[in-house]
Formats: sequence, C-alpha cells, structure tokens
Amino acid sequence: MKALPQILKSILPALKNKYVLTFLIFLIWLIFFDQNNLVDRVRQMNRHEELQEEKKFYQQKIKKDSVKLHQLKTNEENLEEFAREEYYMKKENEDIYIIVEE
Repeated sequence: MKALPQILKSILPALKNKYVLTFLIFLIWLIFFDQNNLVDRVRQMNRHEELQEEKKFYQQKIKKDSVKLHQLKTNEENLEEFAREEYYMKKENEDIYIIVEE
C-alpha cells in the first residue's frame, strides 16, 4: 500500500507541467469525445470484419448457385432431379413419400 503514494508523488510533478497536462487532455479528447474517437473506431473495425466475413459467405454461395444453375440449364437429368427434390414433382402413376427425420 505504500507503493501507491510513492507513484502518485512521482506523477504529480509531471501533471503540473503544462505540456504534459495539455497532451493528456488532448489524448482524452481523441479517445472519447472527437468525431472519430477511438471507441467508435474500434466498433467500426469490428463491424467491418463481420461484413467482410458475410461478404465471403455470400460470394461462395453465389459461386455455388451459379454452378448449380449452369448444370440445370445444360443437363435435362439435373433439371428433373432438382424439380423432384425441391418442388416434389412426379411422373404420372408415381407416388411420392416424404420422410421427415427428427
């Protein structure tokens, strides 16, 4: 507990210096009150990273869907399989049983 008063005694003369005091006020202003303060900047950087990850996810999804679309447009068998799986379409005289797994 004696170390704390000694630290305060060593810092107190530095705080009396007008340049150090001006720098500290300027630093506090930049961190908390400025239009581009540090707190908002960190939030913006985190949001930017989230959006970049989301962008990568959607780019991969677009690429996968483009390949699937190309396959559906070029191959009749793939189109029939897609219609059966996604829209439960069937041929005449054919029964479809949907099994729901829990």
